[in-house]
Amino acid sequence: MNESMLKKITTNQKNLERVLDNLKDGIIAHDLQRRIFYVNKTTELITGFSRDEIIGKDCHEAMGGPFCGENCKFCGEEPSITDSAEYSMNITTKNGETRHVEMLSTMMKTEEGENFGILATFRDVTDLFDLKMKAAKLTSFSNIIGQDKKMLDVFKQIRDVAKFDFPVCIYGETGTGKELVANAVHNESPRSGAPFVPINCGALPEGLIESELFGHMKGSFSGAIRDKRGRFELANNGTVFLDEVAELPKLLQVKLLRFLQEGTFEKVGSEKSVSVNVRIISATNKDLVNEVKTGNFRDDLYYRLKVIPISIPPIRHRKTDIPLLVDHFLNLYIRNDTKPDIHVSKEAMRRIMEYQWPGNVRELQNAIQFAIVKCRGNVIEPEDLPMELIISTPDYPSRGPARKLDIDAVKSALHKTGGNKARAARLLGVGRATLYRFFNDHPELFSDNQVYEIPNIR
Repeated sequence: MNESMLKKITTNQKNLERVLDNLKDGIIAHDLQRRIFYVNKTTELITGFSRDEIIGKDCHEAMGGPFCGENCKFCGEEPSITDSAEYSMNITTKNGETRHVEMLSTMMKTEEGENFGILATFRDVTDLFDLKMKAAKLTSFSNIIGQDKKMLDVFKQIRDVAKFDFPVCIYGETGTGKELVANAVHNESPRSGAPFVPINCGALPEGLIESELFGHMKGSFSGAIRDKRGRFELANNGTVFLDEVAELPKLLQVKLLRFLQEGTFEKVGSEKSVSVNVRIISATNKDLVNEVKTGNFRDDLYYRLKVIPISIPPIRHRKTDIPLLVDHFLNLYIRNDTKPDIHVSKEAMRRIMEYQWPGNVRELQNAIQFAIVKCRGNVIEPEDLPMELIISTPDYPSRGPARKLDIDAVKSALHKTGGNKARAARLLGVGRATLYRFFNDHPELFSDNQVYEIPNIR
């Protein structure tokens, strides 16, 4: 085929459409006003909507809501996309089925370089995602890191409950990632294009919490200088996440119960009922059954909230996920740093794995941040870890009899090593953890402001 023949074929609109219709990727193109002017056949197959139902319509309305959901770059007055954006998301098909797709949105430009629209290509990876989950090959899901069987079970629960609007109550210790799970349920649900509004019930002042949740009218109390919409109203058609729900005052528990029963509430200072459509996801690190028994939490509200419980395991019960989390945090914090090849030594990783992590993932994240700051080279050693990891994790048994320490010997070693505790431990012939335990037992070592009591953070 000569060049002129090839040019004739590719410039023919019908031939070009045949090429695009035979691609495995769906294609949608719209102008800067979000009006769709092209879709290919694969888009029809994936979404269930025909060309006639889509062409010429606003991409926020053509398929029942913003096609890109919360990833939409055209929700404001000006599009926020500059060149291209790549992300994974869920879409709801015409028959109500949820499909997981990988999307690439690219700004289209004229020959003069002016923006004139968006070309979005997407691939349905739902079946591949399900296969990976069944084969335990997933390492993350909706921004949650984990590969342990306990976490894969949580991922499956999230996907199962996301399809329904029933209330979900998430249980887990502090720092396990309850808000991430709540966000994942929202993102996997048909409500993903609407707002996700988190509310920390324990952080709001008791005198203002009703106004924050349900809003108020101008003049309803001192300082109410204008009408205000509450978090529930802001979340209309989306999801409200009530974190630390056990901290809700009794009066607010009554008002929340009524909302769950009737779907309406009154703003502070108003007698008019407001109706909103939101899904409720709650979370707590307390035993709600015990809170009910002690009278701190209403039993009728408890039964309303716990329709579908999800329990998140602490990381000490899924230690195989710890190296994944460490790698994730290292990549997150050193991406634009001067230490692109930083990694954790075997000894440091052993101590990280042996630690019990009462603060869970949040504490691990803080520990990695600390170690990155303290690490001098490109390898994080045990002495670069926070003090609690060094003290609480045991040394491996050493050969020969254990050596006893005394204050004079420790002082001498610290002076000889210029206050370097790791070198002092080697000079004394003991492990670093042994030396740090000795410091805990002898606080008088730090009473005379000697140089070795200054943390060796570089």
